[in-house]
Amino acid sequence: MSEDLESPMSVIITTFGVLHAPEPAAASPVRVDLTTALRNPADDPAMIEMTGLDARVRDHVMTTPGADVIRDQALADIEEALDDGDVQVLVYCRGGRHRSVAIGEELHDALSARGVDVRVVHRDVEKAVVR
Repeated sequence: MSEDLESPMSVIITTFGVLHAPEPAAASPVRVDLTTALRNPADDPAMIEMTGLDARVRDHVMTTPGADVIRDQALADIEEALDDGDVQVLVYCRGGRHRSVAIGEELHDALSARGVDVRVVHRDVEKAVVR
């Protein structure tokens, strides 16, 4: 008799901008709504063309008061959802280039450090800045 091997639980994080297209289809996702949360790097002319993949933008987002609370709550929600299997996470802001990407990368790094199989898809990071 062969034993069934459990596959490791995985997390897929999708970042996007609500002004570009509707939310991606996902069954019971963990949602992180940043449309009105955190400082928006797009408001700074020096960072508008950068993305949340740039260290300067990520630092700008993560040093916003409350950013650590948002990240930590999302991590707690993801870890709770992992009890039921694989998890889809939707992280969104208005344009999908700055805040959502920075928080998505923060979640990726924290989950990876905990040994979770995690992948990030930045749907709108290469699209034009929404003005």
